[in-house]
Amino acid sequence: MKCTAAMLSFILFLALTFPALSKEPQVSPQKGEAVYKAHCVECHGLYGKGDGPEAATLIVPPTNFQRFESRIKSEKDLRTAIIWGLAFSPMHGWWGKLSGTEIRSVTAYVRQLAPYQPWRP
Repeated sequence: MKCTAAMLSFILFLALTFPALSKEPQVSPQKGEAVYKAHCVECHGLYGKGDGPEAATLIVPPTNFQRFESRIKSEKDLRTAIIWGLAFSPMHGWWGKLSGTEIRSVTAYVRQLAPYQPWRP
């Protein structure tokens, strides 16, 4: 009995200590499109060109995902900007407002709008 309890405790400890071993959430660009249209299109525009209806009212223009500078950003860079926002810009963080799956899904959708193109000197 003690051995079983100890083994269960050890398994629980491992599960909580190593979350990276758990499965990644399902990412859906289709779900990301819905999130994008609900929260991003007003500034970034329908095609991610930074030309949404609110863009003209902003002091710092929204990111144009079609530009080279955006296409060379990694998935992690995009997710970081979505989660924490960008300093000195109207892009606020979405942590606590969107779930992790929604953030990954909207990142996948942005990558559909503007595919990743690694920079090569």
